Amino acid sequence: MFKPLIFYIGLRYTRAKRRTQFISFITLTSVLGIALGVTALITVLSVMNGFEAELRERILGMTSHATVTGKFGQLDNWRDLDQKLKDYPHVEGAAPFVSGQVMINADRRVSGTMLNGILPDYEAKVSEVADKMKSGKLTDLVPGQYGIVLGVELANYLGVMTGDKITVISPQINSTPAGIVPRMRRFTVVGVFQVGMYEYDRNMALIHIEDAAKLFRMDNAVSALRIKLDNLFDAPQITHAMAADLYGEYQVSDWTLAHSNFFRAIQTEKRVMFIILLLIVAVAAFNIVSTLVMVVTDKRGDIAILKTQGLTSGSIMGIFMVLGSIIGIVGTALGTVGGVLLALNVETIVPAIEKLFQVQFMAADVYYISELPSKLVWSDVYAIAGMAFLLSLLATIYPAWQASRINPAEVLRYE
Repeated sequence: MFKPLIFYIGLRYTRAKRRTQFISFITLTSVLGIALGVTALITVLSVMNGFEAELRERILGMTSHATVTGKFGQLDNWRDLDQKLKDYPHVEGAAPFVSGQVMINADRRVSGTMLNGILPDYEAKVSEVADKMKSGKLTDLVPGQYGIVLGVELANYLGVMTGDKITVISPQINSTPAGIVPRMRRFTVVGVFQVGMYEYDRNMALIHIEDAAKLFRMDNAVSALRIKLDNLFDAPQITHAMAADLYGEYQVSDWTLAHSNFFRAIQTEKRVMFIILLLIVAVAAFNIVSTLVMVVTDKRGDIAILKTQGLTSGSIMGIFMVLGSIIGIVGTALGTVGGVLLALNVETIVPAIEKLFQVQFMAADVYYISELPSKLVWSDVYAIAGMAFLLSLLATIYPAWQASRINPAEVLRYE
């Protein structure tokens, strides 16, 4: 069916004659439609991959790969557990923390905040916050001095900077002669961090773990141990084995459980976007049907002559499948090259457009990430190119089959 003669004739039909300029124009639009669809699909999926990777990195930069706590939501012997985990396979570091919700007051501004008590030396083992400080250092958190480190957006909202005083109001209560009042403590701002994720920059504050234990009345206990693993994608298997080794004395969870709905939503959105954009490619691919139908109509005489010279119906069908496949291959190749180039340079192109038109596509107070990231995954590129070519090939079948059914006698009777 696919002989050199078939390829030769199929290639010859791609060249336009004066009377078939309109057909050539339709062919060109089919090629461009496939190219644009493939380019859009590769670029959008790369941006979504970039968003997922960036969100995962920023979330895990502030949270943890795994968390171990006691049966009642706190650890009384965290130092013993820390020593035990040091020799555990795949564990790179562990850090205790005390966590609770508080209200922070500065002059007339009040904000609800998640307050984390940490050990600065331990925290550097499991998070990147020490590298994200805009002012001050984590080591400035000294027990008994009641220093506090705020996220940059929280500091901006409260209108404070390093050296200012703020009041932290705990949900714990004190009984006084005047009645029951909430626990309050004055803190000094000793630093400001910026991790680049609005949720943490706006809603998180850090203090020393000993100060947090006094504020929340936890004595020597901590809320949990945060654990950093050598491979975050193996977290479910590692935490499952860890829970079995600890004989049910502790509760062990990993980041896939803590943020499962969030990342599952991203994956679902990616699949839906793939299907929607693939429909654009499908519409462009099925333009090939109209192109080939017009070519078959125009070449009825040629087909009849070829059949009288011995070409079989299968060979005639092959000629037009070759013609449609060439359109699909060219369009897919152009779209793949364009999509790869755009995906690799989108982080440069988008800021240039924003600067040129003085706009901001993604405001930091609305979106988790204010920059447009991109991560090109070659398996996605191969899948998109393969699907585009397959759709183009399927679009050739009906017109090619119609060409193979032409009866030479009926056509040549009127020539």
